[in-house]
Amino acid sequence: MKKVLLMIIFFNYCFGLQPPLNDKNRKPNIIVIFTDDQGYSDIGVHQQVKDVKTPNIDKMASEGVTFKYGYCTAPQCTPSRAGLLTGRYQQKFGLDENGTIPLPLDEIIIPQRLKKAGYISGMTGKWHLEPNRLENIWIRENMPALAKKKLDAGIKVIATDIPYSKKIPYMPCERGFDECFQGEMIHYRANYDLDGNDINSQSIIDKRFRIDVQTDATLAFIEKNHEKPFFFFLSYFGPHVPLEATEYYLRRFEGEMPERRRYALAIISAIDDGVGDIRKKLVQHNILDNTIIFFVSDNGAPLKMNKKDLPISYKLGAWDGSLNDPLVGEKGMLSEGGIRVPFILSWPEKINKGVKYNYPVSTLDIAATTISAAGLKIPKILDGVDLIPFLTEKNKGIPHQYLYWRFWDQAAILNGKFKFLKAGEREFLFDISSPLPERKNLITQKPKYAKKLSKELVKWSEGNAKPGISNKLDRESDWFDFYFN
Repeated sequence: MKKVLLMIIFFNYCFGLQPPLNDKNRKPNIIVIFTDDQGYSDIGVHQQVKDVKTPNIDKMASEGVTFKYGYCTAPQCTPSRAGLLTGRYQQKFGLDENGTIPLPLDEIIIPQRLKKAGYISGMTGKWHLEPNRLENIWIRENMPALAKKKLDAGIKVIATDIPYSKKIPYMPCERGFDECFQGEMIHYRANYDLDGNDINSQSIIDKRFRIDVQTDATLAFIEKNHEKPFFFFLSYFGPHVPLEATEYYLRRFEGEMPERRRYALAIISAIDDGVGDIRKKLVQHNILDNTIIFFVSDNGAPLKMNKKDLPISYKLGAWDGSLNDPLVGEKGMLSEGGIRVPFILSWPEKINKGVKYNYPVSTLDIAATTISAAGLKIPKILDGVDLIPFLTEKNKGIPHQYLYWRFWDQAAILNGKFKFLKAGEREFLFDISSPLPERKNLITQKPKYAKKLSKELVKWSEGNAKPGISNKLDRESDWFDFYFN
């Protein structure tokens, strides 16, 4: 039997064929499911609220690892995506917030690195890393005539001022992804169709519910590429506003509740169905066990402080219906509600079932983990770590001595269970292991420790593209007045 198997492997090697799908030496497939504005409590496995229904996500968690302290790198879309895909603190290359610069072209992202290991890569959904009308720094550097005509004159730049030709180098299929079905609502840029056929890159309109389209694009990619190692980035545009859902999902949430909550739950339920469909597709092709799946959100829910139930037609940034219970704060804040997010990892072939991991991890770790799983050496330039040795207890230590954040006029550092948070001149020290974290400021009890963390935070910040920690508090002052006074 061994001789036959060796002959098969030798034959496949000689003729460039893929090994059998059940071959334990086959490199794992990797899927990153990245949701948008989904709060910490809005997965059933966290058991924080009673109305959320995520049976498929919960099942994935029961077959993998749930991270109690899973963090994103920023409480906002663009920098959070940049941190995940590069595996580097985005402050190192100057992408501190939305509306500054796109992801720099010299930053290498996951699919580019995985090409060396023979992976085919695809993505669907929200990208948000290309130039846009709000990125004044990029516009001044790359379109000086436009900057002079409009920015210097105090005139707003509109979307059509930036031609698509300027955006192309920054788009996913120019950044290492082989197959793309990129888009947020009804407009997609795709080089394959939902039947899995290759097409010339083109604009496609699909008016169906966006979550269903993005799931279908994922399934089509898997069906097409399941016989080879693949990496797929599923960037769901939800439960981010605008709030919309079909009756199919809305009917699952009856009874009295805020309208915005009902729609958020429906969107999350659609995402959950997508997770279930993806796992079924992997089972169909006998590759679930050797597929690494990450499920994580880009930041916490935007509560707008009071969770006012404005009509879903309201377009000016109201609560998106998601929740962060029991965490304090929301999207845009470096309190736990802004940066601690749903974070699950599944790899049945390597990771024990039902693990509850209680040390802090970061979306920075996704790049390092995938690169290592693909059999490549983790570049020293990355800030994340390979999580697998920690989860299999080959490494008895902890993944990070420190985790750092800087956003607007806020900065934070996490060391073990203690978090130092600076918001302008306001300073806090919290024990995040508390059942109700960030309710009690310990800074007067541990002043020396707080000072030590503050110095470490400044040291880290000075090494970034834009050095320094702010002592003012502008945009965030209402948040901190509301949550911490």
